[in-house]
Amino acid sequence: MTNAAQWTPERVSALIALWAEDLPASEIGRRLGMTKNAVIGKVHRLGLPKRGSPIQAKTETAELVRLEDLAAGMCSWPDGEPGTDDFQFCGAPAVPGKPYCAKHCATAYVTGSKDRKGTAAA
Repeated sequence: MTNAAQWTPERVSALIALWAEDLPASEIGRRLGMTKNAVIGKVHRLGLPKRGSPIQAKTETAELVRLEDLAAGMCSWPDGEPGTDDFQFCGAPAVPGKPYCAKHCATAYVTGSKDRKGTAAA
């Protein structure tokens, strides 16, 4: 690894900032002079929030519902700006005992890195 780029504190800070901007791992790697896999590995070791695949997001289709059509057992994840005419809710089937569907539960209920401590070495 004599020619490999190192994870300096500056690069780690830049990685965290770029990850928060929702840039693809390949673009972050290009900007930092790292490979996409190096970026993904470091993101995992740092315990940064996971992001869904853009391919999966494009294939999912959900019909949004207005508040008056929202019923028990439907996902109540909001979509749009409250107070505007286009404010709606996901409406997909909710996970039993939760107010959201599986997709939105994955976003709403994030496990802290403290819970994962000791499961893998950084």
